This record gives sequence, C-alpha cells and structure tokens, in this order.
Amino acid sequence: MAISMYAASIPVFRQLLGSLNELLNKTEAHVQAKKIDPNALLQARLFPDMFPLSRQVQIACDFAKGTAARLAGIDMPSYEDNEQSCADLQARITKTLAFIESIRPEQIDGSEDREIVVFPGTPREMKFAGQTYLLHFALPNFHFHVTTVYALLRHNGLEIGKRDYMGKF
Repeated sequence: MAISMYAASIPVFRQLLGSLNELLNKTEAHVQAKKIDPNALLQARLFPDMFPLSRQVQIACDFAKGTAARLAGIDMPSYEDNEQSCADLQARITKTLAFIESIRPEQIDGSEDREIVVFPGTPREMKFAGQTYLLHFALPNFHFHVTTVYALLRHNGLEIGKRDYMGKF
C-alpha cells in the first residue's frame, strides 16, 4: 500500500515541532531551576562551526513550512529570524504549525512528480521531483536540525530522553 505525500510530511512535521516546543518548555524550566542565563543554551553549539540552538530551531521550522509550501505549490511565509528567547522560538513554532495545518491533503497528495526547485537562481540551485525532495532532502534536513536541538540540550544537562525527542504521535 502506498503512503501519501501528505501523510509522509505534515504529520511528521507536526509531531516533531510539537516535541521541539516541549523541549523549549523544559529548557525554560531548566534555566530557571539552575539559575542559568538562557542564552547559554540558546547560543550553545556542538562545535564552533555549527549553528547555535536557536538557529537550529529556526531552520527546522523553515524546512517544515518550506517543504509543505513547495509540495502544495503555494507561497511560503517568510520569517525574520529574530527570535531571542525560548518564548520567541515557541511563537515561531506555533506560526509554523498554524501554516502547515492550513494545508489540506489534496494540496500535497499527487506532488510526487512536481518539480521542486531549491535555492533558485543561485549557484546552489537544486531541482528535484517532489517525492525525491521530500524523502531524500527535506525530511533528512528537518530531522538533522531537530536532532541537533535535542543533542545540544542533552549535552548541556537537560534530563531528557528519547520520548522527549519523539513527542506525541
């Protein structure tokens, strides 16, 4: 039995964006309990040449909204990347969830062969068929950034586990 493009995308984004939101709740509680500057975690990196935690959340949201929009053949919303706190990042997640929830299955289903162009007009331009884009580019990138947020928080002392990463499904 085939799985629909919608089922392979929107529910996955919804689940893991929800887990990111909960991880940020736990981050707030952790910094308050330990009397830590929140920026110590929001700017944490696994290595100096990697993006900090706050940027990882932004990029995860960008992949969710961008993928949904591209597969649906609609314009994607643009966000300013100006979040400075856990609450700001949670607001971005909420905006992203609202956007992806506005997309109906029939807008995405059937997009397996739709041409998807990423970074159009730049030296980094890439063209994909919709299914290849979703399964081999968008989802792996989305998971990478969500996993990096989890790893940063765990590395910095949050008592979180696999259930926190997985979220509710």
